[in-house]
Amino acid sequence: MLDAILGKVRSVLYWFSFVAMMIMLITIFMQVITRYGFGYTAQWSEEVARYLFVYVVFLGSALIMGESGHLAVEFLPNHFKGTLVGKLLAALSLICGYLFVAILLTQGTKMTKTMTFQTSPGMEISMSYIYAVIPISAVLMLLYLIRDTLRLFKGVPAKREEIHS
Repeated sequence: MLDAILGKVRSVLYWFSFVAMMIMLITIFMQVITRYGFGYTAQWSEEVARYLFVYVVFLGSALIMGESGHLAVEFLPNHFKGTLVGKLLAALSLICGYLFVAILLTQGTKMTKTMTFQTSPGMEISMSYIYAVIPISAVLMLLYLIRDTLRLFKGVPAKREEIHS
């Protein structure tokens, strides 16, 4: 059940990241063309690119976490794979993940609430919309951590999935 839900989440995150990167690329390209070709730059264009980049980074981090694709030192876990020490190392890794996600969730929520009254200069939208991606990505990461914890206790090896849908 959780794997089916996370499969759909993965697909949404992948396509959102792809579309956001394309919009960011087109926006930056048009910004360069208008700046150097016509001596004009729209105020909102730099902000759109910057905010899309922030969203891609945070949601992409959740996506990569779901794929077990983050950079890791795997010498000890691979060396002790299938043993009690290996399971303890995996549990320690999950505990560190939970601590990180807890900090991300609490501080991201606090920042989102704090930025409610500040608006962006170019697009004049509430900055809380930008900061909201922090707790959103933390919740997504939490779901992936729960899945990995269930797999650890069931004895199911963590599988590295394809990023592409």
